[in-house]
Amino acid sequence: MSIFSPHDVRSPVVLTVPGLGGSGPSHWQTLWEVSRPDTHRVELGMWNTPHRNAWVTKLDQAIRAAQGPVVLAAHSLGCLAVAWWAELAGQPYGTPVAGALLVAPADVDGGTHAALNAFAPSPSTPLPFPSILVASSDDPWAHLDQSRSLAAKWGSVFIDAGPQGHLNADSELGWWSEGQALLDRVLEAASDRHGQVRPIERHTLLAVNASDAAQRHYLGGE
Repeated sequence: MSIFSPHDVRSPVVLTVPGLGGSGPSHWQTLWEVSRPDTHRVELGMWNTPHRNAWVTKLDQAIRAAQGPVVLAAHSLGCLAVAWWAELAGQPYGTPVAGALLVAPADVDGGTHAALNAFAPSPSTPLPFPSILVASSDDPWAHLDQSRSLAAKWGSVFIDAGPQGHLNADSELGWWSEGQALLDRVLEAASDRHGQVRPIERHTLLAVNASDAAQRHYLGGE
């Protein structure tokens, strides 16, 4: 049984956008999809041999099929698919995508993995919706400075999550309550007529079971 109440059709639909290889059963995206009635996966296909234009097309189809406001929860290469969709779709600010949580974007500019290089260069245009970008200080797929640079280019609120790897199943995040708190902040911004992510408040992050290292970064306002 879901721990959440039935989805309010007037609220945004949350679409998860996995990265290379998709997200397995213990990945936070999969756990959110199972637990939240408002959350559904975008089936991009070609998970191990992604094609940029094919992924962008699949994402566009999923966004349009939602027939309402959408908030995206993307991971790794999925973040680049979101950025490329925003670059190519030319949507007005805040509709149909009303916000995004971008987690551990992969470095497609400096990496050597062919699948990542296919998404290069990373878009540099500000995203047409409020967003939070979360990155780990020891992510093997992207240096923290690269993630911080992407956040600046995309106009995203930047969160340094501390040393937590690629913020995936291997990071043993489980249901990732810290990420849920950030997703809730994006959903609030999506419902706000001003369309801006407000500063992350101390009591919000003290209410979740974050690691000590992550909380020090969060509470520092980064």
